[in-house]
Amino acid sequence: MARTVYQPLDPEILPRLHPEYVAFHNEHVAYIVPNHLQEWDPSVRNQPTVPGSAEVLEVGSVKDYDLSHCKVRVFTPEGTPPVDGWPVYIWYHGGGWTLGNINSENAFVSRQCKGAQCVAVTVDYRLGPEDPYPAAVEDAFEALQWVYEKGSSLLGVNPKRLAIGGSSAGGNLAAIMSMKAAQLDPPIPLLLAQLIVPVTDNTADASGDPYPSWKELANTPWLNTSRMLWFRNQYLPNKEDWTKWDNSPIFAPDELLAKSPKTWIAVMELDILRDEGLAYGEKLRKLGVEVSHKIYMRAPHQILAMDGMFCHLIITTPDP
Repeated sequence: MARTVYQPLDPEILPRLHPEYVAFHNEHVAYIVPNHLQEWDPSVRNQPTVPGSAEVLEVGSVKDYDLSHCKVRVFTPEGTPPVDGWPVYIWYHGGGWTLGNINSENAFVSRQCKGAQCVAVTVDYRLGPEDPYPAAVEDAFEALQWVYEKGSSLLGVNPKRLAIGGSSAGGNLAAIMSMKAAQLDPPIPLLLAQLIVPVTDNTADASGDPYPSWKELANTPWLNTSRMLWFRNQYLPNKEDWTKWDNSPIFAPDELLAKSPKTWIAVMELDILRDEGLAYGEKLRKLGVEVSHKIYMRAPHQILAMDGMFCHLIITTPDP
């Protein structure tokens, strides 16, 4: 019996995609009904956000902690910590501020813990539509402060060796946190902000102005414009909130943007969010922030979350 294809590959984009992704998409992704085409059911968060993720690696310990409105999960490496404590990395998962949970990106977080020999913390921030903006921002910020203030005594970390990161909606939150950390008195010192396919401008649309990728890649796999706008409306139902810098960090005042830590930005060549991520990096660079970026060629938005299938492509894909 023939299966229904819900996510066909656009003929114009198809030849630009890596053939290994095309094969995986046609076997697994094409038959998944996108969330924005279904009646909303929060139980979908218990399913994998993206197919093809790697296995969770074994680390020294994994422990959950309750915060005011959410949980954090702490991955600690095996072995003896450095004399001054483990370095620590805080991760904000993707999912359009609507999907995902504390389990959804544990493979990536465990790999950070084991590979970088650091304590890695993933944040189970509240999600829309049940808890729209600013709930995710509040939870992300509380988690950052909690790690900084409690980490030394509770987690055995060195709070002066703190980095943050996130993917997609999580990359948006990480960018925002990098500036909220700087606003505190005294500020929380961050060594690095790692922004993977980040949302930086929640006013972007399919007109392609000022980000051509929104028009060029309107029908790209997985995250097309319809799905992205659905995510936005789930999280940001009030249009007047779209330009606030704590959900569109590209609109932050220059003096605050200039206080961002060293920043690394990863974008996918075939992602509608490509150009706003690059624009954010360029804005930081012009303000004196140390910024580096990587464009993953022939790749759609979600490929880094498919690390179980495409890790070799992620490592070897060259810059243009």
